[in-house]
Amino acid sequence: MAITPLMPVYPRCEVRPVKGEGVYLIGEGGERYLDFASGIAVNLLGHSHPHLIGAIQKQTETLMHVSNLYGSPQGEALARRLTELTFADTVFFTNSGAEAVECAIKTARRYHHAAGNPHKHKLITFSNAFHGRTMATISATDQAKLRDGFAPLLEGFEVVAFDDLDAALAAIDENTAGFLVEPVQGEGGIRPASLEFMQGLRKACDEHDLMLVLDEVQCGVARTGTLYAYEQYGITPDIVASAKGIGGGFPLGACLATEKAASGMVIGTHGSTYGGNPLAMAAGNAVLDVVATPEFLAHVRETGQRLRAALEQMLPNHDHLFESVRGLGLMLGIKMKTDSRAFVGYLRTRGILTVAAGDNVVRVLPPLVIDDANIREFVDGLSAAAADYEVPAQAA
Repeated sequence: MAITPLMPVYPRCEVRPVKGEGVYLIGEGGERYLDFASGIAVNLLGHSHPHLIGAIQKQTETLMHVSNLYGSPQGEALARRLTELTFADTVFFTNSGAEAVECAIKTARRYHHAAGNPHKHKLITFSNAFHGRTMATISATDQAKLRDGFAPLLEGFEVVAFDDLDAALAAIDENTAGFLVEPVQGEGGIRPASLEFMQGLRKACDEHDLMLVLDEVQCGVARTGTLYAYEQYGITPDIVASAKGIGGGFPLGACLATEKAASGMVIGTHGSTYGGNPLAMAAGNAVLDVVATPEFLAHVRETGQRLRAALEQMLPNHDHLFESVRGLGLMLGIKMKTDSRAFVGYLRTRGILTVAAGDNVVRVLPPLVIDDANIREFVDGLSAAAADYEVPAQAA
């Protein structure tokens, strides 16, 4: 049999983790890696965080799963915390980011349907976005690598240039339901939207009764230094898709919405077998215990500033490779002058884990609990690797 037991849809690298300790991953042979990838912005408390482990263990001993046909004291508690901490009035829990975005899309469309305008179904989305790999979420993107071989795609999406307010406004027509946008693009290259762009989208939604749907799957849950990135733009969204860090490593996502936005989401319109299970709710509550405090959020902002400053000081020493640093909080990207994926692969051989992104960017997504010693280890290791790195001929 030629095919591997694990369906070969990932180009898996040589790193084979079996254990995690704080900001480190440990491989089968005892190899130790500084993890500044965090499972692609998931392990925001690092690995083996005692409070997160304790909450999951305690819940495992009592109740792991029941149907959503029954009441959910655990889900009600986490939903209440999220609504108290954010713009939202209501929450639907999912198992992943793609599911959270799917729920957000359905919520936006259903709002207009319930208001007697079923023709208002089109969401305006943006270039270089990444919203997931379901049929709806790949239909919302313009990336050929995600779409190839999956036609016909779903209708109801129009892609325009990211951070181009004029293009977004020009795309509004009688069928528009709203905008679907990442405040900070992750896969697209750690590109924060401008203040003018985000506030302009909010203004257009208010004027045309449209839904402002934010995909904060990667940039949400303290990653940028506020609980959600929208707070830094001075706007209130209608719907937010959240996941990744919200479970600290346990599969969990959430679709947050205002009462108005969720007015069409009545009994029978949506569901999930595992969404909101007690184990996931225990994980989510444990994460909020740690990150949803002014002190922790200040730590993320301050640590992010120190990491960025250290990188900006180091980069000119290797200006044949590096161009600039961008991002918010501890969601940073290093723009390279050569192929970022090849360099990320080389960093793995030096015991440093990062993530490649579009626009030749190295994503720097450490656990939010890093300290100054971790910053020094990362920047010193990055600099030493850059000094030894030989740019592949095809990438030169």
